[in-house]
Amino acid sequence: MKKFIQTLKNIWSIEDLRQKIVTTLVLILIYRLGSYIIIPGVDSDALQAAHPDSNTGLVGLISGFTGGAFTRASVMALGVMPYISASIVMQLLGVAVPQIQKIQRDGESGRKKIQTYTKILTIIITVLQAPSYLATYVPDGATPAGSDFWSFTLPAVAVMVAATMFLMWLGDRITDKGIGNGISLLIMIGIVARFPEAVAGEFSKKVISDAATGRMFVFIIELIVWFLIIALTILLIQGVRKIPLQYARQMAAGGSINTLNQAGARQYIPIKVNIAGVMPIIFAQAIMFVPQTLLTMDLVNREGTVASVLSALTDPRGFWYNFANAMMIILFTFFYTAMVINPRQWADDFKKQGAFVPGIKPGSDTADYIDNILSKITFPGSLFLAGIAILPAFAMMFDISTAFAYFFGGTSLLIMVGVVIDTLQQIESHLLMRHYDGLMDSGKIRGRATTGATSVGI
Repeated sequence: MKKFIQTLKNIWSIEDLRQKIVTTLVLILIYRLGSYIIIPGVDSDALQAAHPDSNTGLVGLISGFTGGAFTRASVMALGVMPYISASIVMQLLGVAVPQIQKIQRDGESGRKKIQTYTKILTIIITVLQAPSYLATYVPDGATPAGSDFWSFTLPAVAVMVAATMFLMWLGDRITDKGIGNGISLLIMIGIVARFPEAVAGEFSKKVISDAATGRMFVFIIELIVWFLIIALTILLIQGVRKIPLQYARQMAAGGSINTLNQAGARQYIPIKVNIAGVMPIIFAQAIMFVPQTLLTMDLVNREGTVASVLSALTDPRGFWYNFANAMMIILFTFFYTAMVINPRQWADDFKKQGAFVPGIKPGSDTADYIDNILSKITFPGSLFLAGIAILPAFAMMFDISTAFAYFFGGTSLLIMVGVVIDTLQQIESHLLMRHYDGLMDSGKIRGRATTGATSVGI
């Protein structure tokens, strides 16, 4: 406890870090206040009456990423999800379209162009999603009497587009002036905002509503299991396979020099066990939302066989939903890994830099070696990722409330753990630069530079 208090004092004593943290907290507060602003003209009472079970099923899952703004019909109902969708599309285009690849290789100017294209695409996606949201989730009884496209839908869509762009601006300000990645922090805050309510609901269900003996013990066991799952998730996120890398010495007048600071030093290329991060889950869930959309918009016959199949794919507790979700996550993990890592390109870069993997010939042999390592770590990593994604379904099977079960796995847990680790790494970097102790008494938060084997990025 003494160490923790001293660490807080150290953090507060660094003026730059203190300003960044205060700025981040203020901008997050603005985001949370904005999520309670209802779309003009929407009757929140009528909306709640039309969706009494809004915290369950896929709707509850979507709402979890927006801190409840989705189910409140807030101006920020779509959150930053259109921006995430636009970013995914741009990443895919970066693989398929040579012109986008060329822009990505243009350094800082290319990055700014990609950001501009992403923002334009975000506006387009929001313009398409907002009317769909209003048509499928906001019933006629919750809108002003006699309202039509011009008097309600168009102004509401304009407000939602402006709110989404404002959230993007908030995220950029947090990234530039605050601490951590702004967009990721906004998503995490939206998820965490519902955590106290979920825990309170589970406590009420297990301890207060049910007078059976031993229920308090069950609730404590649930919390212990939840902490263990978080520990396993941290291992998944931070697990790396190190590939040793040696640089050839270069002879020069007056002696030998090396491309490294220390001649003959060995470095490592860290390859994450979960290279794809949460992207496979996001891809898979985006596809799993399609059946729900088809049923909600009455695009299929509700009495037919197709409707029965789609209904089975919209039940987060059901076997087929989780089976399809897990299979897609495994496939998308391999796809995304292949998209972001090109062993042949790595081997060529090593060769140009005068680097080689000890015991492996440069060129095609090095590419095959890296590809073999990727295959060995990607498959178990994808299985682990798929297992975490479907854990909420198993939690519901053990009589855990739906709201609390969503925190036992899936995208919510991975985003929370990943963003917290990234933010702590940035805070620790500020402390170490000022010659303070880090955030941990022993061990290191992975990602901190070390004086021994230095990690090399490609």
